[in-house]
Order: sequence, then C-alpha cells, then structure tokens
Amino acid sequence: MSVFSNFKCTMMLSLQTRSPSFSLIFSPFKHYSPLFKSKPRFSTIRMSSSQSVVEHVVLVKVKDGTEPSKVSAMVNAMNSLASIDGVLQLTAGPLLRNGPTTAFTHMLHSRYHSKDHLQAYNVHPSHLAAVTGFLFPVCEDIMVVDWVGAKTTLNPSATGSGLRVRFLKLKGGGGDDHDEIKVKDEVLSVVRGMKEGVGELSYGENFSPERAKGFSIASLSIFPGRKELESVNLEEGLVKVGEHVEDAIVVDYVVP
Repeated sequence: MSVFSNFKCTMMLSLQTRSPSFSLIFSPFKHYSPLFKSKPRFSTIRMSSSQSVVEHVVLVKVKDGTEPSKVSAMVNAMNSLASIDGVLQLTAGPLLRNGPTTAFTHMLHSRYHSKDHLQAYNVHPSHLAAVTGFLFPVCEDIMVVDWVGAKTTLNPSATGSGLRVRFLKLKGGGGDDHDEIKVKDEVLSVVRGMKEGVGELSYGENFSPERAKGFSIASLSIFPGRKELESVNLEEGLVKVGEHVEDAIVVDYVVP
C-alpha cells in the first residue's frame, strides 16, 4: 500500500515561469509581520550561517474567472522584483497542472542570505506596491513556507532545472516538547536522506507558521533537468515516517 494512503498527497507537475520574481505574493499580509517575532520550537538539526540560505516558497490560488491579462500582469509584477537588493534567486509563474486535492494556481520560490534580507524584501516599497496593486485583486488563497536550508551549487532558477518542493504536516500527538522534537528530528533525518538522483537538497523546519496551513517541514530538491526530476519517486523515503505525517504537498517545477 502506498505511504500516501495514510495521508493526502498533492502533486503539481512541471511548473513553468519566466524571470525570477514571485515572492512578493505572501509577505505583505497584515499578519505576516510576526514572521520573525515568533519563536517556534526547533529540532536539534542545525547549520552554520556560512552554510545556510533562507528559502521562501509561496503558493497562490487565483480567483476563478479572472481575466488572463490581469493574471499575466500579476506574474509580471512579481517577476519585476528580482532586482530588489537581498534577493539571491527568484523564479515564479503558473502551475501547468494541479493535483486532485489542490486549487493553487501559481508558485514562487526565492532565496536570501538571511532572515533579515527576507524581512527587508517583505517591506520593500516595490514589493508592497506589487502585492496591493496586482496580487490582492486577483488572489483567493495563499500559502507561504520559509525555512533555513543548505546552500547549493546548482541554481534553482536556472533554465531547465527541475525543482521538487515538499511540505509535510506532522500529526499532533499530544506529547511533551521532547517527544515533538524527537519526531521532527526523525522526519528531518529521513528528508535529509532523500538524495537518490537529486542534484542537491535543501531542507528545514518552517519558521513562519502564520500562512503555512499547519505544514512544518519543508524540502527543496534541485535536479539538473526534468528527466532527472521525473526519475525519482514522489514517495521516496516517506514510508519511513508515514506514521508521523498527516498530510503532504509535493510540487514539481521545471524552470523554462
């Protein structure tokens, strides 16, 4: 029996985008400011700042019936923000196909040297203007996940690269903090081992729970191309932690 028979799996295949700019989508919401004030419980797996990078992934659902020209304007506005200081890499655009249990239509992935750089980007006037002027008018739902992951040599915004983003929602066990941390460490260790056929891997614990819909573990697998991406099973490694996982979202993305 598939491990996903125990929890829902959402798969969005082969995203395509244009230029690197889409993180504007979730940051400026009023309740986003606590992003760097909250102090969630973190597992014991750590990386030094010299080896790490801040990953920022945003999923968006555009309102049904929105004029195509307005959707294009939104994506273009997001992509125009790639030049903001502090943005290392950014790629954004529409999903070509949705899984059976998701309604999201667009996605953004971007990277920053630190949380401070991400915060500066969030409050940048150009970012706020793009969100209020182009995103909010067409957006029905959003989701954002941020984590501190490992630096990679492969550029996740390079043309032809294959990206697999995986979000995991852990089951609530009612245990004490020690038990919760043990479970997170176990799941993160398994995620860390999902490297077969992967060019490089970045993973970590979400530090901005406000719009993450309960998903707390995230990973980004960067493949040299679509062929390598599709050669790796979506359920790779998850059977080992299925008992701890309530829900999973898997997003496959190919940068044009």
